[in-house]
Amino acid sequence: MSTPFPFTAVVGQDDLRLALLLNAVSPAVGGVLVRGEKGTAKSTAVRALSALLPAVDVVTGCRFSCDPGAPDPACPDGPHEVEASTTRPARMVELPVGASEDRLVGALDIERALSEGVKAFEPGLLADAHRGILYVDEVNLLHDHLVDLLLDAAAMGASYVEREGVSVRHAARFLLVGTMNPEEGELRPQLLDRFGLTVEVAASREPDQRVEVVRRRLAHDDDPAAFVARWADEEAEVRARIVAARALLPSVRLGDGALRQIAATCAAFEVDGMRADIVMARTATALAAWAGRTDVLAEDVRQAALLALPHRRRRNPFDAPGLDEDKLDETLEEFSGSDGEGDNGPDDDPDPDGPGGGQPPQEGPDDGSPAGDVPAQGEPSEDGQAPAGQGAGEQSPVRSAEPFRTKVLSVPGLGEGAAGRRSRARTEHGRTTGSRRPRGALTKLHLAATVQAAAPHQLARGRSGRGLVVRRDDLRQATREGREGNLVLFVVDASGSMAARQRMSAVKGAVLSLLLDAYQRRDKVGLVTFRGSAAEVALPPTSSVDAAAVRLESLPTGGRTPLSAGLLRAHEVLRVERLRDSARRPLVVLVTDGRATGGPEPVATAGRAARLFAADGVASVVVDCESGPVRLGLAGQLAGELGGTAVTLDALRADSLAGLVRDVQGTSRRAA
Repeated sequence: MSTPFPFTAVVGQDDLRLALLLNAVSPAVGGVLVRGEKGTAKSTAVRALSALLPAVDVVTGCRFSCDPGAPDPACPDGPHEVEASTTRPARMVELPVGASEDRLVGALDIERALSEGVKAFEPGLLADAHRGILYVDEVNLLHDHLVDLLLDAAAMGASYVEREGVSVRHAARFLLVGTMNPEEGELRPQLLDRFGLTVEVAASREPDQRVEVVRRRLAHDDDPAAFVARWADEEAEVRARIVAARALLPSVRLGDGALRQIAATCAAFEVDGMRADIVMARTATALAAWAGRTDVLAEDVRQAALLALPHRRRRNPFDAPGLDEDKLDETLEEFSGSDGEGDNGPDDDPDPDGPGGGQPPQEGPDDGSPAGDVPAQGEPSEDGQAPAGQGAGEQSPVRSAEPFRTKVLSVPGLGEGAAGRRSRARTEHGRTTGSRRPRGALTKLHLAATVQAAAPHQLARGRSGRGLVVRRDDLRQATREGREGNLVLFVVDASGSMAARQRMSAVKGAVLSLLLDAYQRRDKVGLVTFRGSAAEVALPPTSSVDAAAVRLESLPTGGRTPLSAGLLRAHEVLRVERLRDSARRPLVVLVTDGRATGGPEPVATAGRAARLFAADGVASVVVDCESGPVRLGLAGQLAGELGGTAVTLDALRADSLAGLVRDVQGTSRRAA
C-alpha cells in the first residue's frame, strides 16, 4: 500500500487546504469541489486529509459504521443494543467514475430473496463512506444515474436500495469531496450546488515555489517513510488544532450583524435558493473556531463568501465562476455593524462621503467622455470597414446574439451509447420494454419474466411449500429504454457570404443556443469551421461545451466558401471519433447558407462530400442561414445530399410555429 503524501507538506494551494480543513472542523459545511488544471495537487491534498481526521467510534461488527452513542434504529445489521464499540481511523472512500450502481449503493441477492425470502444485502461505497469522506476524482465525468444517487443520499443522509419489493435503507452521511478539470466538461447544476465550498487551483508561476514542489515530490518518492516522519510534528499539530476547533465550534456565536451580512451578500450576488446562506453561516462559524475565536467577524464572512458563492452565482453554463471582490467589500461595508453591538468599531454613523458611504467613484476617461462612447479595439467603423492592420478579406469576430431555447434535434433509431438526454437508446435506466437472459451479473430483474420462466419447472424441482423454486437459468434481465448523449459536431460556415455582422451575430447566437442544449443533454461537442481556402478543427470532440462557446465567440469571418473542405474535414473527425467510441452516435449540425465557391466545380465537389455522410448513415441537419428577399434554396438542396433536413434560423426556436420537436431524418437509418 502506498504511503500518502503529508497534508502539511503540500506547497501553496492555501485556499484548497483551508477549505478542506474547514470541512474537517465542521462536516456540516457540505464538502468541497476542487476545480483546476491537471497536475495541481488536487488529488494529493484530498487523499492526505483523511490522515488528519479524528478517529471514530463504531459498533463492533456493524458494516454500516453505526455510532455506539446513537445507533441507527433502521440499520440492516441492527438493532444495536448494548454492544461493544471499537475505534478506527476515519475512512476516505473513492468512487471510481466507471463504477456501477450496485457498487455505489450495494447489491441484493435477488435469487435468495425470491426463493428464501432472505434480505442478503452486500453494502456499497455509500455504506463504507458513512461518517467519513466520499471522494470522486473527475466528478464531472460521473454518469448521470450515479449523480442522481449521490444527490439523493446527500440530501437525505441515507441510502435506499429497492429491488422488486425488497428494500434496504441505511444511514449515509459523508463529506463529499470532488476534483475536476473544467476543460473536460462542467457539472450538472444540481450536483454543483451540493458542494458546500469550491476552490480554483492552478500551478504556481513562481520558479522558487515550483522548485520546492519538485524537491518535496522527489523526496517523497525516494523514501516515503522518511519523508512522512520528517513532517510528523506538523501533521500532529494540525490534527490537534482540528480537534480543538471541533470542541470550540458549539461555543462560537454567530451574531445578527454577521447574519445580515451573509443574507445581504447572497442577495447581492443573486444566488438561487437558501443553501448558500446556510453554507456561508456554517463556514464563517468554522473559520472562527479554526482561528480559536468564539465570535464571527466580518473577515470570516468575507472568506466564507469567497469559498461558498463562486459556483452558485453562475447564471448559465458558460459564465466563468468567480466573485467580484469589490462588490463583496461594498456589500459587507454597507451592512457592517447592523446588529447595534459595535462589532466593527465605535463609529456607528460613518460619513456618507467616506469609504463606506455614498456612491463608489466611477472610473472613466480623463476627458470626461462617457465610457460607452469609446470604440472597442478591433471593432469596425460605422461604414463597415475593418480596422487598420486587419486584412481586407477578414472581419474581426462579432459577439453572438442572445441564446434561446431550441428545438430538440435527435438521432433516429435506437442507440446504445453513453447515458444522456438526447436520443432514444437501450440503457440501464428508463422504462422497461422487455426482458432477456442476463449477460454476466444480474442488475435489473424482470420479475414477471423470471416467474414465468420458473413456473413450468416447479413440479420437476420438487416444490412442496409456498416458496417459488428459482434457479439461475430462470432469472431474466429487464431491458430498458432511456436516452443517450450524442456527439454533436458543429460545422460552421465562416466565409465572406456569412460575414454581414448582424447576420453572423444571429448565427453565433443560434450555435450558442444549440451548445446550451448540448450541455443540458450531456453531449460531446466538436467544432469545425471553414473559410478562405481550407477548413480547420476549431475544437476536437470534447465534453467541455463551454470550451466550444469560447472558440465560437472568437471566430473570425471572411474569404471564400470551401464547403467541400469543411464537409471532408468533418467526415474525417467522425471517422477518428468512431474508432474511439463506436457506441456514441453522431449528429452533424451544418450552419451555412449553402453557397460553395473556390476551386474547380465547387458545388459538385460539395455534393459528393455530402453524400459520404448519407452513405454512412450519419444523422444531419442543415441550419439555413440564407437571408434577403431572393433566396436560392441551396441549403435545402445540400440537406438532401446529406440525407438530412434543413431548418431556418427562425424555425430553430422551440417556440416557433414550425413545431416543437424535429427528429433528424436520414435516408439510411440504423436498425433499432
